Amino acid sequence: MSQSAVVPVIDVQNDNFKELWPSMVLAFKTSSFIALDTELSGLGARKALLAESVEDRYKAICHAARTRSVLSLGMACYKKLSDKADSTYLVQVYNLTLLCSEEYIIEPQSVQFLVQHGFDFNKQYAQGVPYNKGNDKGGDAHGVNMRTLFVELLRANKPLVVHNGLIDMVFLYQCFYAHLPERLGTFIADLSQMFPAGIYDTKYATEYELRFTASYLEYAYKKCKLDNARSIEAGKDGPCLLLEFCNYTGRLQSYVDYRPCLDSQSHDGTLNICIQFSAYGWCPNGSQCPMSHDTDLIIQQDEKTKEDKKKKRKRRKKQKAAREAEEDGLPGEKRAHLEDMDQEQEDRDAVVTTCETTATASVHQQTSGEVTKVTCVNDSGSIEGTENGSGVPPAQDSATDDGGNAQQTSKGFTGTRERKVEGGTHRAGFDAFMTGYIFAFASVLKSDESAALAGLCGCVNKLYLSGKSVPLHVVKSTFSRSSKAHVHKMEQVWGKSTVKADGADA
Repeated sequence: MSQSAVVPVIDVQNDNFKELWPSMVLAFKTSSFIALDTELSGLGARKALLAESVEDRYKAICHAARTRSVLSLGMACYKKLSDKADSTYLVQVYNLTLLCSEEYIIEPQSVQFLVQHGFDFNKQYAQGVPYNKGNDKGGDAHGVNMRTLFVELLRANKPLVVHNGLIDMVFLYQCFYAHLPERLGTFIADLSQMFPAGIYDTKYATEYELRFTASYLEYAYKKCKLDNARSIEAGKDGPCLLLEFCNYTGRLQSYVDYRPCLDSQSHDGTLNICIQFSAYGWCPNGSQCPMSHDTDLIIQQDEKTKEDKKKKRKRRKKQKAAREAEEDGLPGEKRAHLEDMDQEQEDRDAVVTTCETTATASVHQQTSGEVTKVTCVNDSGSIEGTENGSGVPPAQDSATDDGGNAQQTSKGFTGTRERKVEGGTHRAGFDAFMTGYIFAFASVLKSDESAALAGLCGCVNKLYLSGKSVPLHVVKSTFSRSSKAHVHKMEQVWGKSTVKADGADA
């Protein structure tokens, strides 16, 4: 794939679901890993989603999954091509428009957010693939439907990749698998058996392995893409990430939505960045914010800030070394005076660094589980505050806008301001593609021949938890038992002879 390209996303809906079923199942079976993303009708009380107790968080997410629904499911199947140079993947991306057959809550904020990003509710209600939540009902376990497609996903036994994926996993379980267990330990025990090849969370990998300044999905994807493009252009030794896509023809071509995947652009002049969007990947003013939401611009600013810090540290080291050389022949009082001057300079640099890293610090404030005061400029140009304890947009954390810009000159913004375009890259299918790209790129960077999977073994079965220094480990405890619904479902997936019913919770 050239760095400036388009990503073909196959739109799956009720009128072509059966036709596309064989290709989706084949993509599952032949893939190296599968990345998923969801669009949801809401999440409920954001404060409960960041409760101090992880058990309480799980209960809050369960309540949301039982009362809300999955509106769209994105699936990106990455197949590593062994006969190609470097790390080359064949990628197939599907965007499934879904319609829950039961009553569910849809939150106005979620509707507004999704409409801003191009979600078509008319299409969803007219052509959404129907599904039932909870345990299987009637003929759900047979035939061609969403629940049996999810069973095929489990049977493929591939590594699953998500971004900030705890909420996704809970919703997937409730909507397409079985009724959620009451206890977190039981859910984790079920999940570890459902995906024995492992679950990888790219938000955790971005923060703790790649250590990017920000970890929201669009930022992490564009940063990986930019670093990969630089590596290719520089002709560095070692593997680079290359992608290939299927060439869809005939009837299939009518189902394909080609999403732009452009090169990062360099920006000159004043960097008028929205600090809120820079830190969280979303802004309460959305398209009305007069500051830039351009992720490329944000990355450029972060890299400049990082480079400036390196230069300051290098300059301080040189100055310190020069002083130490001069101090050899100085009296004690003079040396003490110079040491005081060094301390004052370090204090001044610390103040500058604090100002430069406001956006980075606000990310950690956001994940602390406490209500954080954030400032943003409203339409009138005045500063307004917004309190948001969750730091997630109305849909969920992985959502971002497409980086549309307000009109800008080298001296700042002009008198007229165009409305930002919010309906660009953000869809469940493309979000799944971005999630998979981050994982593939990180695997290239962390590749190890002795690893069972090329890199990121330290991230396997670790789901990111906001405000926590440790992730949620998807490992069955010796004190937890699988749920009865899961044991029954595993019999359907693998057959009775392979299921170990080691005592089950209801």
